[in-house]
Amino acid sequence: MLEYKFDTQLLIEGENLSEDDISAYITAHIAGDCLLAVGDASLIKIHFHTNTPWKVLEYCASLGEIYDVVIENMERQENGLPG
Repeated sequence: MLEYKFDTQLLIEGENLSEDDISAYITAHIAGDCLLAVGDASLIKIHFHTNTPWKVLEYCASLGEIYDVVIENMERQENGLPG
């Protein structure tokens, strides 16, 4: 059984984006692990394992336009099912 079952990935396109600020906010406000926030001031890639992917989407959408959103259920994948 996985502690955090949703692999949440997306891109944020915006202005004056900060990898450090985004990482700090997600770490402080959304339970999960394996956080990656990489990019530059106009485009950030997010990868995060959580049970509440909608919180990640809501926060990231507040920063700019989000796209290429992928949410995979790793628990299903672990059990050999489509995730």
